[in-house]
Amino acid sequence: MARRTRRTPHTGRTRHARPSLRARATAQAAAALALALAAAGCSGGGGKADGSGSGGADGRPNPATANVGTVIGGTPQRGGTLTVLSNQDFTHLDPARNWVVGDMDFATRLLYRTLVTYKSAPGAAGGELVPDLAEDLGTPSDGARTWTFKLKPGLTYEDGSPITAQDVKYNVERSFSPDLPGGPDYPARYLAGAEGYRGPAGGQGLDSIRTPDDRTIVFVLRKPFAEFPYATVLPTFAPVPKAQDKGPQYDSRPFSSGPYKIETYDRDKQLVLVRNPHWDPRTDQVRKAYPDKVVVTMGLRANQVDDRLVASSGADASAVSWGKLRPESTPKVLTRPEVKARLLAESSNCTDMVQMHTGRAPFDDVRVRRAVQYALDREAMLTAAGGPALGDVATALMPGPLFDGGKQPDTLGIPATGDVAKAKELLREAGKPDGFTTTITVPNGDKGVAEAVQQSLGRAGIKVTIDTVDPSAFYDTIGDTGSRSDLVYTGWCPDYPSGSTFLPFMFDGRYIKEKGNSGNHSLFRDRATMDRMDEIAAMTDARAANTAWQELDGRILAQAPVMPAVIERMPLLVGTNIAGAFGHTSFGGQIDYATVGLKEPSNSPGGGGGS
Repeated sequence: MARRTRRTPHTGRTRHARPSLRARATAQAAAALALALAAAGCSGGGGKADGSGSGGADGRPNPATANVGTVIGGTPQRGGTLTVLSNQDFTHLDPARNWVVGDMDFATRLLYRTLVTYKSAPGAAGGELVPDLAEDLGTPSDGARTWTFKLKPGLTYEDGSPITAQDVKYNVERSFSPDLPGGPDYPARYLAGAEGYRGPAGGQGLDSIRTPDDRTIVFVLRKPFAEFPYATVLPTFAPVPKAQDKGPQYDSRPFSSGPYKIETYDRDKQLVLVRNPHWDPRTDQVRKAYPDKVVVTMGLRANQVDDRLVASSGADASAVSWGKLRPESTPKVLTRPEVKARLLAESSNCTDMVQMHTGRAPFDDVRVRRAVQYALDREAMLTAAGGPALGDVATALMPGPLFDGGKQPDTLGIPATGDVAKAKELLREAGKPDGFTTTITVPNGDKGVAEAVQQSLGRAGIKVTIDTVDPSAFYDTIGDTGSRSDLVYTGWCPDYPSGSTFLPFMFDGRYIKEKGNSGNHSLFRDRATMDRMDEIAAMTDARAANTAWQELDGRILAQAPVMPAVIERMPLLVGTNIAGAFGHTSFGGQIDYATVGLKEPSNSPGGGGGS
């Protein structure tokens, strides 16, 4: 789910090589990868993100390439220390602000609970909703305009105090606060009377969230929303006790309602989680909390993480990677069966794309934006992102599972390598025969992809400067609409399998914010598009609505606010002492931290058996 909304930025730093050297290194890595796949018995490119392509007979990516829909290492033992190796800090841990795939997976499985969550299971079973804090998946009334949830009895925080319905209401309300930007905005879109609301400061509450008693919470919506239980998976619907709220500082020390609590958090260096003694597993059907301790080590170079996990020696045997395996590291993994057996690569179901600032010249001209679409070499971008073994070229906005047949259509029909002549023709029509200069902002781990953008747009005379940002600060940087660059490279993951969780969040201009803007990074405002979104949202026939979202996908793409580029899988390497590891499809292919642990707790730092 993720952001299951925003994709998790790549967590790797690339060395600052000249484009020619970078291209040579990428080509060498791709060649080595091709040899590795041939040796593994693969027939060519990897399976597509939608499950089709050169995979097995069932259409899944070839298991010779990576572990898909499987659990690595068997059932974990209780105890020991699980280490997470990362080059970055979290974007946000505050549940009112947490809307990045990996951050949501980590926090909602370890630190705090939500009304509803996803089942912990590999493959399609991981998309099943199950109750979490709530006793069930909610009860609709008034034609799905009102939803009622009853909390389980005996729920407590890390200090033993009770979790109440008022605490859930309070966190939903604080998500409207101007000083807590960047979080999921389902409440702003759907709650009745939410227009103009600015949070609970001064005792201002939302009348559309009712708590008739400590265990009952009722949400009154301004329009029917049959999918509302899926929204309650998001961190916005985690509890925050008012007495613990410290505004923006809450980001550094969320109060735990989950199986672990924060022992120490040194920004950009290390986060240490220890057991929450007041978490009651009898109230929790999802989280197993196998490790005694979880340590996130930050500030590492991405290739350093890869090399340490390939070697898997000492404490690193009990470690997992936070970020994706770097493209140049894949030959080290796929050519060694004993290492390849520790590689996960579930589909992210997220579409990565180049988004253009449609409110600023020259990108306010659709001809310029279409020129970018034609000039981009998506094959080169895919190669820089890991190659066909770990992704596919995107041909539409929404990922394959949101289309009939599970495969993206190709509504634009632009060659994957681009059409430079057509791009130049469009630039001449727009009065830019000599091209122009612009800047693209990317997480520093995506620098290789940005170089592919730079080179391919350069063919049409568009000169691109690359601005790299630390991944933990990336969304805050591009969310400042006044100071951000013309181009950004990011993506979107549907919160659940519905077009309503994709296109409105990316292209509804009514929800653009000056600060903390999320999703609509093209700043696209088109009245006809917004009106059509409202019409589709009001449809009661789910099949008809799905078809309408698919048609709208092509209509938006024709207006060229963005260019979809790549749908990637999430290649994650784990140590030899890791058990219960799998990529959770509802969390963008990230490891499900609810059930991961160690084979031998005594072989981990601080291990020594269960407690």
